[in-house]
Amino acid sequence: MPQVPFDSLPSDARVWVFGAANELTQPASERLLDAVDAFLGQWNAHGSPLTCGREWRDGRFLAIGVDESAAGASGCSIDGLFRTLTRLEPELGTSLLGGGRVYYRDLEGRVNAATRKTFSELGREGRIGPETPTFDTSVTTASAWREQFERPARESWHAQLIGV
Repeated sequence: MPQVPFDSLPSDARVWVFGAANELTQPASERLLDAVDAFLGQWNAHGSPLTCGREWRDGRFLAIGVDESAAGASGCSIDGLFRTLTRLEPELGTSLLGGGRVYYRDLEGRVNAATRKTFSELGREGRIGPETPTFDTSVTTASAWREQFERPARESWHAQLIGV
């Protein structure tokens, strides 16, 4: 049972979250999802197909989940996912794998990416605060993705960056 709707994955499904450095256009989003779907459709670990799904949010965030109750993702299979995304980055005009970005929603509802330093500066300037919606790309389970991915800064690790 390979690819399934993301929302059908169990709460303890293993999740990887990738944040795009900039918002993708509709054609770039479609290209990304077509390539990811092709990969997930044949994703396996040591010959066993993985039950997996993906979700795309806000033109920025790709969540890939694997139900490891039947077969778990191996190091080699995870490397394959990362290779697929790495190959797509130049075509999409963004970075999906680069770390160090902090994501937050501005007053107009747009998702922005900033370095940790810039995010802290925005906090000191009062341009963001404890209620600013932030995104935690370090979540590792489907339940955390569903319940904790977007939260006010005061409820996440982002609070330490703005002195909350």
